[in-house]
Order: sequence, then structure tokens, then C-alpha cells
Amino acid sequence: MRRLFENINEWKIIQDNIEFEENRLAESIMSLGNGYMGMRGNYEESYSKDSHRGSYIGGIWYPDKTRVGWWKNGYPNYFGKVPNSINYIGINICINGEALDLAKANVEQFYRELDMKNGVLTRKLIADVSGNKIEVNVVRFLSIATKELGVIKYEVKSLNFDGEVTFIPYLDSNVKNEDSNYEEAFWVNISSESSKNTGSVVVRTKDNSFETEVFTVGANMKVKSSKEPKIRTNTNKEYYSENTMIFDVKQGETVGIEKYVSITTTRDYNKDELLCKGEQILSNEFDKGYELLLKEHCEAWNKRWESADIKIDGDKLAQQGIRYNLFQLFSTYYGEDSRLNIGPKGFTGEKYGGATYWDTEAYCLPVYLGVTKKEVSKNLLVYRYNQLDYAKANAKKLGLEGALYPMVTFNGEECHNEWEITFEEIHRNGSMIYAIYNYTNYTGDFEYIKEKGIDVIVEVARFWASRVHLNARKNVYMIHGVTGPNEYDNNVNNNWYTNYIAKWCLEYASENIAYLENEDIEAVNRNNVSKEECEKWINIASKMYLPYDNELDIIVQHDDFLDKELIKVKDLPKENLPLNQKWSWDKILRSCFIKQADVLQGMYYFGDKFTTEEKKRNFDFYEQYTVHESSLSPSIYSIIACEIDNLDKAYELYSRTARLDLDNYNHDTEDGLHITSMSGAWLSIVQGFAGMKTFNQKLSFNPKLPKNWNGYSFNINYREHILNIEVNKEFVKITNLSDKSVNAIIYGQEYSIDDEVTVCLVVNP
Repeated sequence: MRRLFENINEWKIIQDNIEFEENRLAESIMSLGNGYMGMRGNYEESYSKDSHRGSYIGGIWYPDKTRVGWWKNGYPNYFGKVPNSINYIGINICINGEALDLAKANVEQFYRELDMKNGVLTRKLIADVSGNKIEVNVVRFLSIATKELGVIKYEVKSLNFDGEVTFIPYLDSNVKNEDSNYEEAFWVNISSESSKNTGSVVVRTKDNSFETEVFTVGANMKVKSSKEPKIRTNTNKEYYSENTMIFDVKQGETVGIEKYVSITTTRDYNKDELLCKGEQILSNEFDKGYELLLKEHCEAWNKRWESADIKIDGDKLAQQGIRYNLFQLFSTYYGEDSRLNIGPKGFTGEKYGGATYWDTEAYCLPVYLGVTKKEVSKNLLVYRYNQLDYAKANAKKLGLEGALYPMVTFNGEECHNEWEITFEEIHRNGSMIYAIYNYTNYTGDFEYIKEKGIDVIVEVARFWASRVHLNARKNVYMIHGVTGPNEYDNNVNNNWYTNYIAKWCLEYASENIAYLENEDIEAVNRNNVSKEECEKWINIASKMYLPYDNELDIIVQHDDFLDKELIKVKDLPKENLPLNQKWSWDKILRSCFIKQADVLQGMYYFGDKFTTEEKKRNFDFYEQYTVHESSLSPSIYSIIACEIDNLDKAYELYSRTARLDLDNYNHDTEDGLHITSMSGAWLSIVQGFAGMKTFNQKLSFNPKLPKNWNGYSFNINYREHILNIEVNKEFVKITNLSDKSVNAIIYGQEYSIDDEVTVCLVVNP
């Protein structure tokens, strides 16, 4: 673990020195986004050392042809990728004709900060370019008030010379993905234009043979200078457009430009009107001026924080961590567009292709349920509903009935080419249904099941009914050849979590059909569900095999897990970690080591079905073999640790969740941030330390306080009620900020909360 930035501020990420050795890590951490587009923390000017320049646009993707050594029937034909898109932040700087290259210049002072409260990235440096000293000040933001807009204010001050300063703002669409399967570019040039103070480029994704959508993207820029330059030129060539402005400066004088950029796509506009729309957006925003645009943007971010902020008293590292996680999560997705979802790397890197995984339903949905309007969460459900036909086609490809939601997708079609992921990790199907349960149980909006949800519930039940097989000798149903959440075990039989969630899905489908037979028979009829089919689901569920070891009195992760050589993580030499970077895949698969929560994932989902004692036995057994090399793992273990009163372990795992990227725990943040797992910090506090549960439509809290915290507080939006929960060393206070009373259970006792309720904190023994 290496903390790149040691200056800890509760609202800011601060970089005090220019970073060469870990520049990619710094670029990841300083990423910005606004839900529509985003970028890594690259510099505007030249940087000739190692860098991963990346900017990405939500919903724009390309089907990169699958590349494998041995083709197997059923492989997806392509691996979907978010293309690294137009470099729209570029501003080359020359001092007396010599380029400012931060990798070569003598950078005497350097300061950069990511202001999470306001969503603004600023930078200040002093550099010596062949004896000419300059001070540079840069401000950058991607507007959340106008989604297509990016703004940069760039100023240069002469510290010791009279001479020339040249600004060359440009747009460059000649970019490639580092993860391209065949090292090919994904873009085709359409046009590039430039004129006084303006420029534009238009590109489209390459034609493909997979009948997926071709996207066109346009970028417009408009530039304002602090004074009239002595020389002004403009140039355009294929894929590229620039303006050049040369200024005479005196020692002590500051000159600068403001660069305004609009990004438009054929997801929203006709391809022939992209430049026109982009010009309209820029014209409207340009006339407002920099200060007003910045004010609108900051106010919008502050509005988000009013509902989402979690305050921690007494622990700056923990405070910074949770705010950073929420900032980057909301920079990636805030629910405005139901066509979008949340990629594991968001807009910060190319790993995982930028596609949608089951992470959204399992980890992110609860956060949006808790801090936004219910329409935001509903959009995530609608996203999957709209892809139901593809899910049915995916199941059919495997020779199965019903619907199998993809492990990786952009449009609903499976586009991941690893066998153990695509064909075996079918537990993701259960999370699609758990998300519907979670949404309806939390919001009370059962109309969604009638309108859309039941269609998904039924088809997933049909999948499970066709995927199980009957072991006639034991008279139980089993599921063989799967990979559970622990991806360090492939092609196993009877993964407990997979079997358990399949059983629950079948029961949940039967319950909802019974409910709808009285409430909305049309919803039953349109899905052609018969009494016999429901009886079949119930029969399978009642006979589902769930591995258990009576001697150890624990759930068994899968049939053969206890046959492995059981070596505890603490007994593993540290030079072996992380396993996924030090060991062969064969050695990992034969080991007992667990990548992430597996059995405990089920105990987290269905926490009301297991006693505290059962959770403790299974936590104590499985945690000792878990290496937490998935970013999704620590938060689940932290929540269960809270439930069994192991607060020291809960805090350790919370810290790993909240500071996973800031402290680079898994040694892979240079590839991009772990966006979907960032929800885990919120889950660890709200569902872990505060013990918030909503099982059986009852809101309850069982708050606990880590010993090194003085207190914490947060808001939740529960069924149109805004509640503030405050926990300190003496008491727990829940304040109802709405005009209607709400019932909540605190430490097992139910209260009707009209204004506020205060109870004494229950201190752990």
C-alpha cells in the first residue's frame, strides 16, 4: 500500500509534488466526470513521460472483435469497449518558442487539488523553461449544469522575462485504446475545421460486422483570451483542429485563455446536426461567462452533497475516503439517463471495457436508493428491463430457457470472452431480481413489478428451472459447472451462493405470481405463467441442495472447498501477495484463497435469514482465507463484521474499502478507479456501522461506533422521507426532516418519528 498524496484534507485531494514514477496513478486519482463524459487527470500541456491520456463518453462503445487462442462454441463475437475519445483538454504552451513539457522542464513548485465539494480540478506550478520562469494556474471542470460542456481556464505569468507566450488550444481525435484487441483505432475521421477562436472535429466509430450501432461524436471549442494576441492563426488537418495565439508579455504580467468545449453524440442528436448543436450549446454557455458557469456547476454539486454527504468526526482519513468515493461514483452516474449504467472503471480507464457488470445491482443500487429520488434507482431497473430480449437470446445460446443476463454488456448482449466469466458466473442473474426486490421493498413502489418487473422475474425463474438438474439418488436439485462470486474457484459444483440465490429467485417468482393473480392478472397472463409452472418452481426450490458441513457447523462454499489445503492468509508470505500478480492462474485455482465475499455475499443479501451466531461462525471461518483482491470484497465483510460486533475488523475493512484507490491497496489503480466498489464505503457506514436494514418493509437501525471515531451522521431518503441519522459516543438521534411521520426500529424497539427520537448508544461489550 502506498499513499501517493500525504496531505489529507476532508474535502480535497491534494498533490504537493509533480509525480513521475507514479504518474498514471496520479492521473487516475485526479479524474473528473459529470455522468455524461469524463476524463483521467491528464495535463493540458505536453508531458512526454509515461501517461495514459484518456477521455470517455457515456454510452459510446465499440465491438472489438474477440481474440482468443481457441474458439469455443458460444463465445461472444466481440468484447465491447468504451473508445478512448477526443482529447478536448489539450493546450500546448510555448515560452519564447520552446514547448512547455512537464516531463522535461525544471518544475520548481507544483500543487494540484481535486475539490470534491465543488467538482473542480485546479493546478498551480512554477517551471523553468530554458531560464524563463513561469507561473501556471489552471482550473478545469466538466459541468453538471450543462452535461455537454467542459471548461478550462489557463493562465501563464512571466516571473523573470519579457518575451512571448504561445497558447495552442486544440482538439485531437487521433486516439487509440491501450486495450484494443488488435491494436487498431476505433475512430474514422469525418471532418475537422478551425477559424478564429473556434475549432471542431467529428469522428465516428468504425463500421463493424456485428450489427451493433455506429456512433458519431462531435467536439466544438471556443476560446476567449485575456487580451488580443499579437499573432493569431488556426490550423486543421485530419482528426485535428487548433488555434494558435501568441502574446507579448512583460515580467510580472499574466496572460491566459478560457477554453470552452462541447461534446455531442448521435445518442442525442442526428449526425448531421452535431456541430450545429455543439455550436448552439457553446454560444449559450460562452455568453454566460466563466464565473457564472463555474458558479452554476458548484451549486449543482453542493446540492448533491446536501443529501449525500456523510460526516465523520475524528478521522480525517475516513472522512476523505467516503467523500472521494461518493464524488467519483456520482461523477460517473447520477441517474439522468436510463440508457446509461455504471462501468467498473467509469470514465477513468479502459480496463473491463467500460461495460456494465452485476456490480451495479449488487453494490451501487442501495446507495442511489438511499440518497437520491427513487426515479434514479428505477432507471437502473428499466435499463435491464429494456434488455430482456437480449437476455432471453443469451440463455437460448446456452441451450437454456428463460433469460440469462450478461456478465458484461452495453446493449444487453453478452460481450465478455473469458469462459469462466461468460458461461459459469451465472449468479449475476440472481442480482437482477434482488435489485427489483430491493427497490420495491425500500421504496414501496410495487407498481414497478406489475408494469415491468414481473416480466424479468418470470424469465429469470425459467432460466434457473432449466439450469438445475435433479440428482435422483439424493432427490435434490443441483447446479454444476459454475463460478461463484469468488472468481478464484472456477467450474465448481454447487456453489452455495449460486444455489441459494437460484432457490430464492424461484420462491420470489412464485410469491409475485400469487400476488398478481389477485392484483393484476394481466401481468400473469402476458407472461403465460401456468399453475403447473409455479408448482415446478416451488418444488425445485424446496429440494435445492445447499452444501453444509455439520462438523464445522458452517455453510460450505462449494462441494470440494473443504478438500483443499487450508492455509490461512496470515500464514502466507507477504511476497506472494497480491496473488493475481504473483501466482499462476492454475496455482490460484488449486488454492483455498478467496478473492471476495462468496458465502458472505449471500448472508449480506439475506441477512434476516441467518442468526448472528451463524454469521459469526461463517465470517470467522471464511475471512481467514480471503485475500480481498476484488475491490467488491471488503465492504461486505465489513458489514458482517459490524453485525457480529467485531468492530476492529469492520473498521479495518471499511478503511480498505474507502481508501482502496487513494491508498492503492490492490496495486492496480493506475489502470483506473474502482468506481462500482466505491459504493462499498457508503454501505459499510450506513448498513454496517449504522446497521440500517429494510427487511420485510421495516426500517431499522442498530448503530455502532468505531472506537477511533467521535461520531458520524448522514441523511437517507426513505419512502419520500428525509431522515438525518446522527451517532456519537453518547446517543443516537434520528431527525425526520419531512412533514410526515415515519416508523423506524432502533435497537429492536419501534418508534414513530414525527420530529426526532434520541436513544442512548448501545456500547459493544
